[in-house]
Amino acid sequence: MIKNKWGCVSVVLLGFALFNTACAQNPPFTGRAYVAEERLVQNSTVLLNNAQYTIPLQKLEDLKIASVHFTSQYASVFDSLLNKYCKVQVFDGNGKNLNTLAADLKWYNTIVLQVNDADLSNPQLLDFISTNQKLKSVVIAAFGNGALLSKLNNVTVPVIWSERVSPVSTSYAAQAIFGGVAITQKLAKTYSPVYSSGMGFVTQQTRLQYSVPEDVGINSNNLQEIDQIAREAIIQHATPGCVVLVAKDGKVIFNKAYGYHTYDNVVPDKLTDIFDLASMTKISATTVEAMQLVDQGKLSVENTLGDYLPLARTSNKNDVKLREILLHQAGFIPDIQSFEKVKPSDHSTDSSAAYPTRVSEHYFLRKDYFKDVMLPDMLNSPLKTRGQYVYSDVSMLFMQEVVETITAIPENVYVQQQFYTPLGMQTAGFLPLHRFGQAQIIPTENDQEYRMSLLDGYVHDPTAALKGGVAGHAGLFASANDVAILYQMLLNKGSYGGVQYFKPEVVELFTSKQSPVSRRGLGFDRWDPIADRHYPSKLASDQTFGHTGFTGTCVWVDPKYNLVYIFLSNRVNPNVGSKLGSLNIRPRIQDVVYEAISKGM
Repeated sequence: MIKNKWGCVSVVLLGFALFNTACAQNPPFTGRAYVAEERLVQNSTVLLNNAQYTIPLQKLEDLKIASVHFTSQYASVFDSLLNKYCKVQVFDGNGKNLNTLAADLKWYNTIVLQVNDADLSNPQLLDFISTNQKLKSVVIAAFGNGALLSKLNNVTVPVIWSERVSPVSTSYAAQAIFGGVAITQKLAKTYSPVYSSGMGFVTQQTRLQYSVPEDVGINSNNLQEIDQIAREAIIQHATPGCVVLVAKDGKVIFNKAYGYHTYDNVVPDKLTDIFDLASMTKISATTVEAMQLVDQGKLSVENTLGDYLPLARTSNKNDVKLREILLHQAGFIPDIQSFEKVKPSDHSTDSSAAYPTRVSEHYFLRKDYFKDVMLPDMLNSPLKTRGQYVYSDVSMLFMQEVVETITAIPENVYVQQQFYTPLGMQTAGFLPLHRFGQAQIIPTENDQEYRMSLLDGYVHDPTAALKGGVAGHAGLFASANDVAILYQMLLNKGSYGGVQYFKPEVVELFTSKQSPVSRRGLGFDRWDPIADRHYPSKLASDQTFGHTGFTGTCVWVDPKYNLVYIFLSNRVNPNVGSKLGSLNIRPRIQDVVYEAISKGM
């Protein structure tokens, strides 16, 4: 294995050079060869036994999935794609006692079996399938000549059969299970009394597909400049590492990791790494929750803060409309004082009933500090710029109070239950150390002023930190793939995986220009009409919406081009710097994507 200049591992597989999945999304076939093979696969893949509409899999939050392979030579490709959609545990059944295997699968309610003709020649495997289809939800992905279908005559569970045996057919079948690709074909001839000509079920694409640039008319070579810009960012110490993802037409066509977690060049960035999204939290958590509540008729942006928060009724914020708050036109100050206001008696190095709020390692805040100090500071702050656009974290802190009052559920719990888990977002959420080890989380600042530690898994934003890591304006962590899922849902006008999370008109309302004095939507940042700002990109359309994050992150959705662009980094490591912005790293990479699209037209 050879490490390139950015720390990614290059390998050679099946005679094609490709990046390891830890570093890039590049299928074993590349470019036009991949697209040609994919067309052949699409025309020879059939879904059988799907009368119960099991495929594509639904209600991911209820599924505990195991993938079992036997002699499949492309099992790693298959399982890698499955894990783009949902957490799937992999089991190697080759040479294993099938009773022991069945015992290992005890805690899984959904079993995906990869089989070929040789596997199905084992009568014990057929017994294994027969037994498990009575106990669990089973899906069979079968590869090879149609003769193998006759061995599945007694199978009643869904069978995705592909006559072609290649990495692409394996990838295609895995994606079809989750609705990443559509199945359109039916059996062209009769293979057994059970599987006859004309049989087959048709599905639609409902989730992201993973493919190559050529699949959407883009030449891969025209995206190579992204590598150069990422290398520049790392060499210039604008950030120790980053992950870039591009999805077009519902297909992830570019996803690479560059550099390392820190400048010591020890741990390479991976596609599955979890980043502190900073202010992307504003739209990825607080705003989407508000959108759902608007859709349900439980919240109106025309109502006032006093309509929802009793404490606000005796403050100067009583009559401030939520619309003003979401537009950052309420006159709120940008932020309240954070660590500089904390007294020695307010925090401790140890957790206790008196100091329950964990701010970082060895830093615990006293009980009710937010209620006693921070919330009064928010309520008593002046309104000096009402009607003007002044970006404010206090705005989304108040929105958090509003949505939590309506739902009676902490924001982190609500968005996890209503969005992230059902969408199949495996890493997204607040308080990542509750679910993941630090090795998978990208560290941010080495705070030697207040927290006296490297922030790894603890939110970088000081105000969010003092709220225990859950705040309306910051605190969300996620991988690039998870961010892509959420914003593909928004690009789809609220629909993903067969579920409508809110009506299209709600998405239109929040993401469109809503202010005569700024470019903003409700919660969302947008394309800037002042041409010389080139924000967020000189080539972005006026439909573009998204947000940036202080830690060096951004997401931009451009409906005109059916595009989602994501850049995640930790530019604040080890200390806050400005080079990522001064070098225009994020917009320049976005420009490359648009230029590649235009060249392909």
